[in-house]
Amino acid sequence: MQSLLILLGAALLITLLAPSEQKFKYTFFEGKPWAYDLLTAPYDIPILKTKEAIKEEQDSLCERQLPYYNLRMDLLDTALEHWKNEFKERYAKQLPPAYYSYVEKQLNELYHNGMMDEAEKENLRANGKLEVMLSNSETKVAERTPISYFYTLKEAYYKIIDGTPEQLSKEVINSFDLSSLLRVNVAFNSDMSSNVMDEELRKISVSTGIVQTGERIVDKGEIVDARIYNVLNSFKIEYQSRAAVSDRIVISLATFALIAMFFIAFWLYLWIFRVHFLAHRRNVILFVSLLLFLVVMTVINIRLDLFNLYIIPFAILPLVVRTFFDSRTALFAHIVCVLSAALFVPFQYEFIVLQMLAGMTGIFSLRSLRSRVDLIRATFLIFVTYLLTYFALAFWQHGGLTADNWTHIIYFGINLIFLTFSYLLIYIIERLFGYVSIISLVELGDMNSPLLKELSERAPGTFQHSFQVSILATEAAIKIDADAALTRTGALYHDIGKMRNPQYFTENQGGSNPHESLSYDESARIIIRHVTDGIAMAQKYKLPDQVIDFIRTHHGEGKTKYFYNSYCNEHPGIEVDPAPFTYPGPNPFSKETAIVMMADAVEASSRSLKEYTEENIRNLIDRIVDSIVEEGLLSDAPITFRDIKKAKEVFYEKLKTIYHTRIAYPEKRA
Repeated sequence: MQSLLILLGAALLITLLAPSEQKFKYTFFEGKPWAYDLLTAPYDIPILKTKEAIKEEQDSLCERQLPYYNLRMDLLDTALEHWKNEFKERYAKQLPPAYYSYVEKQLNELYHNGMMDEAEKENLRANGKLEVMLSNSETKVAERTPISYFYTLKEAYYKIIDGTPEQLSKEVINSFDLSSLLRVNVAFNSDMSSNVMDEELRKISVSTGIVQTGERIVDKGEIVDARIYNVLNSFKIEYQSRAAVSDRIVISLATFALIAMFFIAFWLYLWIFRVHFLAHRRNVILFVSLLLFLVVMTVINIRLDLFNLYIIPFAILPLVVRTFFDSRTALFAHIVCVLSAALFVPFQYEFIVLQMLAGMTGIFSLRSLRSRVDLIRATFLIFVTYLLTYFALAFWQHGGLTADNWTHIIYFGINLIFLTFSYLLIYIIERLFGYVSIISLVELGDMNSPLLKELSERAPGTFQHSFQVSILATEAAIKIDADAALTRTGALYHDIGKMRNPQYFTENQGGSNPHESLSYDESARIIIRHVTDGIAMAQKYKLPDQVIDFIRTHHGEGKTKYFYNSYCNEHPGIEVDPAPFTYPGPNPFSKETAIVMMADAVEASSRSLKEYTEENIRNLIDRIVDSIVEEGLLSDAPITFRDIKKAKEVFYEKLKTIYHTRIAYPEKRA
């Protein structure tokens, strides 16, 4: 039930983010006939301008609007005070007052006229702004003023020099520090410019007219041209905006009910057909995370109109789910995701057809998932499916292709780029959630992988044994509906610890047996150590924990029976401590690890048969597997007696094939 609550919580979150406007009941396309009866305006409908028209008006206004500048007269007071002090201290005793008065007069004229930064003046000219609105800090009135009216600092400097009266000396005027007296006092007023611009933009009307109540809009069979299309869009917006608060609450409740039903259907599918998925909370969290990401992205995009809807990579969900689970679960999850998102998109039929076909293509193309190249191939097939389906729908809806249809190639191309990141996403999910994908298992099961190659070179007998165990275990896993890929990989790696001391294991021995010079307990210790050695090697090579589990559990908490029994026989009447002869465990805790334990024991024991008759093989399998069951080594594994019986039958058929009796060909008589 906890998993169901998580799914319902996700449905609630989507509902809270979703728009609560009324759903417009008409679907229409520009250039296509109106498919409904005569439509008249149920109320006055303002005909809204298109986004392009409003943008054009705004751009035109921005070009016409003049920037606002302030004429700072406070700088004049500062300049005059500075000139007064400087003349008094440096020139009053040497020069007549006429020099002081002339400069003072020039400063008054320049500051009242206005001085502008030369770079800013050039920038205004470059932008076509030959006039500005100038606000005097004294009068507080803004007037339209040509920028040619203002001096630059350089022009102001030479105006003072060149305007020197005949009775005064230019050389003396030039000796004054005039640059320190001149400051730019025409300053840009960004706040005023922005406020005025915002006010003017607000005055732009968003409508071009009105459709009166009862006025005809469009009749059945009539072609929806650009004008009618704009009126219908205006009607849609007005219709959605008229929803009362009570209506919005009802719409939100209905939205939640629909999404909740989709999610409950998915939960019921898992509960009935894939109940083992619900046993792990991480599975539910992964499903919910993928569903939430795609549906919430759709909702946010619809509300804010961020980008084209087909950029969102919906097909990434079935690709990821198929990689970690199975095709049926991937398809069901994709259906739920697409139906949930379709509640909020404008053209639901087109959206559902496109996404369903793309998702199914992705699932079908991963039918034989063997490497990461298969994922890349699947993304390209999805891209092709998008294009073919979209253009087919375009011909069906419009009878041809428009310029807008061709731009969708770009949108689907961006979608393809996002889909190729599924390779990276799968790697991240493996690390975050502790999954092992089929791709990783197949790559690990490659006989040329570093660890298996090393095993084949250092312990060829063990490698051959592991290979045979993988054959037995994989077939048994298929028979009892266990994870065959995981079982095969686990079987291949279960004995890698024997590489440390390969000569101590019978399958790698030639003539001599090093155990003959060791005591039974010493031999047992070496044999048992191949489990811990294997775990260390696996961790060094960064094998997934799910694979390392096969190394831990393939002997469980069983004993090294040969050495234990031999030790007991050598010490009759003494109670022998079984601990030194017992593997550290744990016992198998999954169907897959249980299968490998049985296959390992059966394959190893089968080598000791002197005669490979059907009866001997069957008796061996029964004796070995029944012994494992009696010792309780499978008590922690979710495997039934029926499963064990099926596994025994698989072992029998496979061993019978492996050790089949060759036919002796008779020699030709003379």
